[in-house]
Amino acid sequence: MNFDIRRDDLSGAEVQALVREHMAGMLSNSPLESVHALALEGLRKPEITFWSIWSDKELCGCGALKELDATQGEIKSMGTREKFLRMGVGQAALNQIITEAKARGYTRLSLETGSTPAFEPALALYQRNGFERCGPFADYKLDPFSIFMTKLL
Repeated sequence: MNFDIRRDDLSGAEVQALVREHMAGMLSNSPLESVHALALEGLRKPEITFWSIWSDKELCGCGALKELDATQGEIKSMGTREKFLRMGVGQAALNQIITEAKARGYTRLSLETGSTPAFEPALALYQRNGFERCGPFADYKLDPFSIFMTKLL
């Protein structure tokens, strides 16, 4: 499947609905205090770059990169619409994020994902792409509902 990956300002109704859908999914699989996904206002911060992923005229998914400092980034808000699951949307988003992180000169890319069975496909994607488990980074704390991963670039 070919995707059109667009840097997005989150102004479109369809993209906003996807972000809300993503957040609802996170809340249904983890307790509120363990949900680290960003809502719309969090994704609009200057240190966040957000992409929407399209196939023809259909929104398939999204992903974001947060700058932690001049050498490190964090993957945020990777999500795929249900209709497009297991069609390569997550891999496309991850490729875009890794490419951008390397272009910025980052030497490390990290992420937090959930630990419940609903997150197993995401965990497998990250492992296939060379991410390894690590301890909490940035402002995160140990949490039984979180898995932390990192990759040297």
